[in-house]
Amino acid sequence: MRRAVLFSVFSGGAVAAALAVAGTVPGRPASHRPAALSGPAGSLEGPRVVEYRGLRVPVPAGWEVHRLDRDPARCVRYDRHAVYLGRPGPQPDCPARVVGRTEAVHIEPAGDGRAARTVVRGDKLASLVVAPTVDHETRLALPEAGVTITGVYGSDPGRLQRVLRGARLSASRPAAPPRSDVRRMATTTPEAPDQSAPLAESTPPVPDTPFGQSTPSEAGAADGAGAAPGNGTVPDQALERPWVRGKGFDTCTAPSLATMKAWRPSFKVTNIYIGGAARGCAQPNLTASWVRQVRRMGYRITPTYVGLQAPCGSRPQRFTAKSAASEGARSAVDAARKARALGIPDGRPIYFDMEAYNHKKSACKAAVLRFVDRWVDRLQAEGYQPCLYSSAKSGIRDVGRAQISRPSCVWFANWDGRADVYGDPFLPDHWWAPHRRIKQYRGAHKERHGGVRLNIDSNIVDGRVY
Repeated sequence: MRRAVLFSVFSGGAVAAALAVAGTVPGRPASHRPAALSGPAGSLEGPRVVEYRGLRVPVPAGWEVHRLDRDPARCVRYDRHAVYLGRPGPQPDCPARVVGRTEAVHIEPAGDGRAARTVVRGDKLASLVVAPTVDHETRLALPEAGVTITGVYGSDPGRLQRVLRGARLSASRPAAPPRSDVRRMATTTPEAPDQSAPLAESTPPVPDTPFGQSTPSEAGAADGAGAAPGNGTVPDQALERPWVRGKGFDTCTAPSLATMKAWRPSFKVTNIYIGGAARGCAQPNLTASWVRQVRRMGYRITPTYVGLQAPCGSRPQRFTAKSAASEGARSAVDAARKARALGIPDGRPIYFDMEAYNHKKSACKAAVLRFVDRWVDRLQAEGYQPCLYSSAKSGIRDVGRAQISRPSCVWFANWDGRADVYGDPFLPDHWWAPHRRIKQYRGAHKERHGGVRLNIDSNIVDGRVY
C-alpha cells in the first residue's frame, strides 16, 4: 500500500495554495485525470488545500483531487489516496472489481438521504478522533458547511485523522443541512459497538443444511426466475423463492436505475457490495430504495460483504492468525447491520468476499477456516444465511474439505469461460447442491446491453439470492 506523506496542520492565513482545475494528463481518459493543483510556481509540491462549500481541507503530498461536478463519470475509489469533492454522476465509470482500501476523503453536500454517523462542529475539527471501526470508515456531518464527509483508511485510522484535523471553515458557508442527516450530536467519532456482546434472542438462527440437502421451501420449487412483465415488475412469488437459475453480473459500484433497467433483458441476477473494510468503491446509488426498485424490475440480488482478507492474501486489509475468529464474528455482525439498513430481510443470503490466497501455506489456511467458521456461526445467529465467495482453488475448496461450520451457499471464481456451476475440477458436484452454487466464470471485461456499457465480471447462477 502506498504511504502518503502527511504534513502538519496549519490554520487560517497560513494556507498558501488553492485548487485550480486547469490541466490534464496526456494519454489518460478524462474520467481518469486528476484535478490539477496550483502551488508556488504552479508546482504540485508544498502546502496545498482545497476548498469546497466553505470547508478548506489539506491535501497530503501525492494525493489526487477530483471535482465530481466537473468529472461526473469519475469513480470514487477507496484504494487510492485522493480527495473527492461533490456528488458523483448517476453512472460512475468504475472497474468490475476493486478490493482493498487506503486513506481517502469524499466531501459532498449533505442531505443525500443517508445519515452521518457523527455530527461535528467546525471548532472541534482540530480535536476530532477517528476511532477504529470494523469497516475502516467514518461518516461525518458538518452543519456549518452543509456537507457530509466520508473518510476511509487502510490500516491506521490515525492517518485519516491527521487529514481531517487539518480541515478548517472559511468565512462564507452555505446553510446547514436538513435535520434528517443527523443521527446524534458528537464532537468525536464514537467508539465501535462491542461485537462480543451476547446474541439477541429475538431472531432464530437460519437452519444449517449439509451438502446435498434442500430445505422444505425448496422442494418442488419451479425452475427459473420468470420473465419480467412489460411493466417492469415480477410476481411476488418469483421474488421470494430462495434460489434462481440464470445469468448474472457483478461490478464494483451499484449501477444507476436507468442502467439496471437497460440491462434487465439480459440478466436475472446482480451483485451488490454492502460493506466491509476492503470494499474498494463508493456506493452512491446503493440505498434501500435502489434495492426495492431493482427487485421490482425482476432482478435477484447477491448481497456481498468485503471484509478483512486472508493473512497471506495480496490485499492490505487482513486479519491475523490470532484475530481470525473474532474478526469473522465482527464481520458477521456488521454485515447483518448493513443488510438490514438496505431493507434486506432476515433469512436471506449474505456472501463474504474472501479473495484468493496462497492455500499452500498451512497456517494461513487454518486462519481462513477459523474466520469462516465464526462468520457462519455468527451470521446464522444474526438471522441471515451465511455464504462465501472465493476462488475455487483456494477458499471454496479449503472450506469444502474442512470440518467446520460450512456456508449455506457458495459463489466461486474460476475464470475458465465455462458457464456451468457443475463439473468444476476443484469442487465435487455433491458439494453445495442443489441450488447453492454461483460461478464467476469470466473476470473483468466490458459489455454493452440496452445501449449502456459497464465493466463487469460474468456469473452463471444456480444458487441462493435475495
